[in-house]
Amino acid sequence: MWTYEKKLQYPVKIKNPNPKLAQIIISQLGGPDGEIGASMRYLNQRYSMPYGQVTGILTDVGTEELAHMEMVAAIVHQLTRNLSEEEIANSPFANYFVDHTTGVYPVAASGVPYDMKYIAVKGDVITDLHEDLAADGTTL
Repeated sequence: MWTYEKKLQYPVKIKNPNPKLAQIIISQLGGPDGEIGASMRYLNQRYSMPYGQVTGILTDVGTEELAHMEMVAAIVHQLTRNLSEEEIANSPFANYFVDHTTGVYPVAASGVPYDMKYIAVKGDVITDLHEDLAADGTTL
């Protein structure tokens, strides 16, 4: 169904690590309104959509959100790579490093792991589209 180009939609080239910034940006990956939730929301809602054109739009948008997920993950990775033990210990991201080191794990800035309960898929056209509008209105 998809053709995957092995490159980011937009290049990410961060030279200086910044764990403080990474802790904020990680919510765009695995927070309640992050890219994982957005992609899952659209890609799952499309199955019960009775209108083919809207199904196509949900598929396109869900795919786009997967590309965003890759870019946000690349940003978090580049902001946290090559940190010294002292930089890690003195950062707000220190608790994350205990469990994940420099691995990119989908969590909110608060440290709560991503959970599918963040999204709604009800099978009702109006309810699902309203959910999409509400979620997109709260992202960065």
